[in-house]
Amino acid sequence: MKRTLFTIALVALTTLGAHAQEIVGRLPRGWQPLQEYPLAWSGEDDFEEWRTTARAKVVELMGIPPKAPTSTSYTTLATEQREGYKAHKIELEISEGNLIRAYLLVPDSEGPHPALVALHDHGAKFSIGKEKVIRPIAESEEVCVDAEAWAVKNYDGLFTGDRYASQGYVVLAIDALMWGNRGEGEDGRKTKYDTQQALASNCLKLGTTLAGIITWDDLRSIEWLAAQSFVDAGRIGVYGHSMGGHRAWMAAALSDRVAAVASVCWMATAHALLAEGNNELKGGSAFSMQVPMISRWLDNPDVASLACPKPALFISGDKDKLFPQGVVEAYEKMEAVWRSRGAESKLEWTLWPSPHYFGEGMQTKVGEFFDQHLK
Repeated sequence: MKRTLFTIALVALTTLGAHAQEIVGRLPRGWQPLQEYPLAWSGEDDFEEWRTTARAKVVELMGIPPKAPTSTSYTTLATEQREGYKAHKIELEISEGNLIRAYLLVPDSEGPHPALVALHDHGAKFSIGKEKVIRPIAESEEVCVDAEAWAVKNYDGLFTGDRYASQGYVVLAIDALMWGNRGEGEDGRKTKYDTQQALASNCLKLGTTLAGIITWDDLRSIEWLAAQSFVDAGRIGVYGHSMGGHRAWMAAALSDRVAAVASVCWMATAHALLAEGNNELKGGSAFSMQVPMISRWLDNPDVASLACPKPALFISGDKDKLFPQGVVEAYEKMEAVWRSRGAESKLEWTLWPSPHYFGEGMQTKVGEFFDQHLK
């Protein structure tokens, strides 16, 4: 496997790690953070049996899935010709009876093409979702302004989906539940920060989870993409930043359709994320990225390792305040899994000199990675 380490990152992580035990989030008296994961890959059992068992546990803890969609057809709502590709605003069925709007970019060249599922971030910014990764298609001026500002704030002013479409990839982006077009309730009220906590609570009462629904939608969008005639179903990748990075490695872990995965700025050990003040402990944001009780069985890098031995790229910012600890430890745990399968060359992780951000240099790195493994 390839590793890129910057000295400044190691110094920062070492310094923070020195007082990690002092800032562990408040727990009931007598309780200690879980640090043993009985379903982690031991290196000794049959790998395929382990993956089957561990996957089944993750799926079980995600809760009752939405009903499967009944069709892979779609309705085109608007189309724009862009440089080297067409940008379509479409409507597709993500689960039975649940039609959502999505963006689909298709190269002008003859297919079938390699394809990418672009997974948007959280950012406590709910008014846009798919528009964070693909330039808005036939949207209001308000949405366009929102999207441009978000691209400047988090992506060096670039729309990653458009960038990769211009390089020959079909790109699909959907809104996660609560974002963009899926962020308005039947009463007309828009998603606010506390909405996610209310939604997560109701999901639990109904026997499912918010993180599970988001993951199921991502898995179904991959299957939808694979069913399209202009897509090479054997060359589908997933990528995302922040929550999108979490969505990416979850999808790669659970779907055999995913041929390669790139995750930016979302990986650390579960124990490290217990630190008081960590973003996962604030408000309701965590519920979109936490499968309840999963740490009873698997650590975050254990779940991500279910994607082994497929090509995987993980990039973390060495100045990322959301993941100040447990990053290198997580990657080293993943290294052991890929190494055990003789696939160490297919795992690459990098500490980038950056905060929580998906800049142009990182985007180039991700593009080169997909070119290597999907073209």
